[in-house]
Formats: sequence, C-alpha cells, structure tokens
Amino acid sequence: LSPNMLLANKYAVVSRLGAGWEGEVYLIREVSTGIERTAKLFFPYRNQRDVTAKFYAKKLHKLRHCPIIIQYSTQEFITIDGLSVTMLVSEYVEGELLSQFIARQPNRRLSAFAALHLLHALASGMESIHASDEYHGDLHSDNVIIQRYGLSFDLKLVDFFRLGAPKKEYIRNDVIDLVFLFHEALGGRKHYAKHPPEVKAICCGLKHSLITKKFKHAGRLRQYIETMEWR
Repeated sequence: LSPNMLLANKYAVVSRLGAGWEGEVYLIREVSTGIERTAKLFFPYRNQRDVTAKFYAKKLHKLRHCPIIIQYSTQEFITIDGLSVTMLVSEYVEGELLSQFIARQPNRRLSAFAALHLLHALASGMESIHASDEYHGDLHSDNVIIQRYGLSFDLKLVDFFRLGAPKKEYIRNDVIDLVFLFHEALGGRKHYAKHPPEVKAICCGLKHSLITKKFKHAGRLRQYIETMEWR
C-alpha cells in the first residue's frame, strides 16, 4: 500500500511496519483525529471465511486486561485489487523489536542481570495470559516490542498464532519459548558454558521436558525468578 492511501474512508496509510505469515502490518492515521494506529491486513488465502481474523480479534478482546497485550480497536473490510481484505485496527505501540534491541547491545547480548529482568517482565506479562487459560503460540524475539527499558522492561506482544482451542500443551510451549528467549538474549549457545549456575538452572540445558517439569506455566517461572538465590 502506498503512503496516504485511504482505507475504509477513515484511515490514511503512513508506512509499512512489517509482514508475516498471515498478512501485512501498517502504521495508519485516523483522518478525522490524526491519531496513529496499527492496521493488520490479512492475506485472503490465509483468512478463509474470516476465521483467522476473527480468532485474532476475539483473543485480543478476551485478553484486553493483560498489560502486555496490544489493545484491539475495530474491524474493517476493504477492497484491494478487487479482493475483499479484512483489516484489524489496534493501538499503535512505539518501540523496538527485541531482536533489534539484542543486536545493538555490546557483543550482541545482554548481561545475566539484564536478561533476568527481561525474562521476569516476559513471564509476568505471560502469567496473566496463562491465568486466562490462553496462550501466545509463537513467542520469539521478532514478536516482542520493547517500549521502555530502565530498571525494568515495558513490553508488548504481537502476532498470536492459532494452534486451536487452548490446551495445557500450548501453555507449556509458551514457557519453553520464554526460556529460549532468555537463552538467546544471553548470547545463545556460544556463551552458555560461561553462564553462572543460576542461569543454567533456568535454561535446564534447553531440554523441553526439564523446562516444563520445573515451570508448568509463566507464573511459576516468575515466582522462581523472584525467589532465586545467587551464590
């Protein structure tokens, strides 16, 4: 879509923010107010009978009380090149992708202290999602936005993945993804051997069975971080 293109007679395209498996995301401006928002346009072949878009909108609405979730606004239907396209409008979140944030750190990794704060913020955010018997399904460093970084991280999540009705298995997979994000933030396999025992106790050698046995959901991981002792 080109800049200033009018969508649904309400929004003007500002710029393209990115693209994924389900569609493309744009920064748009509400014409009547000048307020910037985010529009996700779903590829029609990935959104048969509007199933994917409805899933995404309903999940965002259900989890609207979770601080880590981007707030959903409305659904619009637009026509592009003769095709009907579903567009979901949400709040615009300014920030930096976690992958980009990690890449510009010294040696492209965080210190153990900073990485623990990051993991705590992620686990705290995911805790409210898991407490609602929901899951994310696709947690990785390109789906986490850092809004602010100081004594703590202010984070938002994007791009839920539809695996089906919520199951404990999907919640456990989220926890595995959280630990893998922690491992990535610390520099990955290259630096793993040098990490202190406290870090390795969380990573569990990246073995899925050990991670899920120790941390059944994000809340358990958050509690562990808050009560762990450093030697």
